[in-house]
Amino acid sequence: MFDLIIEGGTVIDGSAAPRMRADVGITQGRIAAIGELSGSAAGQRVDAGGLIVAPGFIDVHTHDDRLLLDAPEGAHPKLSQGVTTVVTGNCGISLAPLLARHTPVPPLDLLGEDAWRFDRFGDYLDALERSRPATNAACLVGHSTLRVRHMADLDRVATAAETALMAADMAEAMDAGAIGMSTGLYYPPARAASAEEVIAVGAPLTAAGGLVAMHIRDEADDIDEALREALLIGRRLGVDTVLSHHKLIGRNNHGRSAETLALIEAAAAGQGVCFDCYPYNASSTMLLASRIRQSDDVLVTWSRADPSAAGRSLFELARERGCDPVELAGRLQPAGAVYFAMSQDDVNRILSHPMAMVGSDGLAHDVSPHPRLWGSFPRVLGHYVRDLRLFSLETAVHKMTGLSARRFGLRGRGLLAVGHAADVVLFDAATVADRASFAEPTLVSAGVEAVYVNGSLACRRGETRDVHAGAVLRRQRN
Repeated sequence: MFDLIIEGGTVIDGSAAPRMRADVGITQGRIAAIGELSGSAAGQRVDAGGLIVAPGFIDVHTHDDRLLLDAPEGAHPKLSQGVTTVVTGNCGISLAPLLARHTPVPPLDLLGEDAWRFDRFGDYLDALERSRPATNAACLVGHSTLRVRHMADLDRVATAAETALMAADMAEAMDAGAIGMSTGLYYPPARAASAEEVIAVGAPLTAAGGLVAMHIRDEADDIDEALREALLIGRRLGVDTVLSHHKLIGRNNHGRSAETLALIEAAAAGQGVCFDCYPYNASSTMLLASRIRQSDDVLVTWSRADPSAAGRSLFELARERGCDPVELAGRLQPAGAVYFAMSQDDVNRILSHPMAMVGSDGLAHDVSPHPRLWGSFPRVLGHYVRDLRLFSLETAVHKMTGLSARRFGLRGRGLLAVGHAADVVLFDAATVADRASFAEPTLVSAGVEAVYVNGSLACRRGETRDVHAGAVLRRQRN
């Protein structure tokens, strides 16, 4: 007897195989059967007629480290769009290991305040397990977090002693179940780090079979050099390399994705490499003066100095206040922003590439967040698949499930297959769509009918039903 049978739906299993009509039987949080189950007994039956039944989506690029510890009231930004698993600790920023009484330097403050209480990475994973998160979580260790933990002066390369301390933390984290290391060489805390430092700190990844996810040093004029540095680091470590939120910033670089993708393809012939991207032509991070002139517009997402600026155009505010936008940015610090500086043609080309996975890169603690936090996955299914027909629905699901699970080593996830965890999303292919916008960034998406996490109904039409169905996905030792 099954605990649950999802019957009458169209199964897209996450492998990129063609869809098929099938029932899905679930027992004790796992998929027990796929096929014709009309004659089978079940504790509960759910009619999925007219719906797509797919693996729960995997958000491979998040900053949900702190969100996972909370149980937010109302709609959940990830469950409501069909996400059942998140990868945290990206861009060099992880909540552990770091003890801090005050909010650390930007961009670590993107994770919020008063949460830096884990001296060991294993302590953070243990706390996650005790809190029973809303989604499954696979966690990276941030290189920038390690630098802040061990270096008083971040404007230089780490000494041999400091590097050894960071590498020891990295080894301990891998033993505790971290899946790898992330870097944020673009950001001030790690800008002075050399490739050799990153390789030395990441040395424990090699034996442990971890991966390195890299926010590269530059995504604008010097992107080629930055990509080559990232690929070198991955080769030297002998581990898979994930290029984070691949994009090109600034008008001068519009159209260059054809070149960067060719560079990545050439590298893939000799090393493990892939990339994630988000389905928008605007990015979001800390408010940086260097990004302002590159952008057609800049939206302030939060400002500690002037909370009233959140949700407003920096350019409009500067005109109202009679000052230069760069000058105003300095007055608003610390702050975050959305930058309109990307080409939609580049976004389409990158997103449709066979190596591309989907990651939201959403910032859960922004006052007025980028809509990608709430809408990334339905946007792919609705706008890019149904409206633009950029690729098939099977391909889209694969980019958000099976491909992601394989690249990040998430065994037993990402596919609808017997024995796999019952992470399942039911959605209407005709109506699924993102509703979150830059004006109203927290609107719940349409067309996502039900979301199951480890067999438990976690969300129904945007309404959260269970915020404790997730699990910590610790790296499985080779």
